[in-house]
Amino acid sequence: MNTIVGTYECKVDAKGRLMMPAPLKKQLTASLQSGFVLKRSVFQQCLELYPMEEWDLMMKKINKLNRFVKKNNDFIRRFTAGVKVVEVDALGRLLVPKDLVTFASISKDVVFSSAVNIVEIWDKDLYEKSISGEDMDFADLAEEVMGNINDDEDGIS
Repeated sequence: MNTIVGTYECKVDAKGRLMMPAPLKKQLTASLQSGFVLKRSVFQQCLELYPMEEWDLMMKKINKLNRFVKKNNDFIRRFTAGVKVVEVDALGRLLVPKDLVTFASISKDVVFSSAVNIVEIWDKDLYEKSISGEDMDFADLAEEVMGNINDDEDGIS
């Protein structure tokens, strides 16, 4: 698994193309040849950009689900709704299909935000609202999610 780092801003052009920021493009150099998968986020009004290798790993997990269980089949359909294979062109641009632009309410300013092994693509205003903390206490969330994780041998996180 490759870890992607950083938050970057850019503008979208009239055709839905985003110029991939140079530091992000550099981190994703190995993935430029194999391409990416762009999809709707499950939990947020943003898009998720998966390097093809990461998408393949996700599909291995999903392919283990029994499709004769209705919940599994419904999940697979919803998870893969609107999925597109995309590439970064020779000028470093990523074309976001219109249906995904509409889903994420992308208008003018865009934020690429690293999310461990994928990149979230947000309309800037929606991104700022999502991280503002108005709808949750991040300290409480951090304690709930990470508070019981202690992998270090010395007992210090």
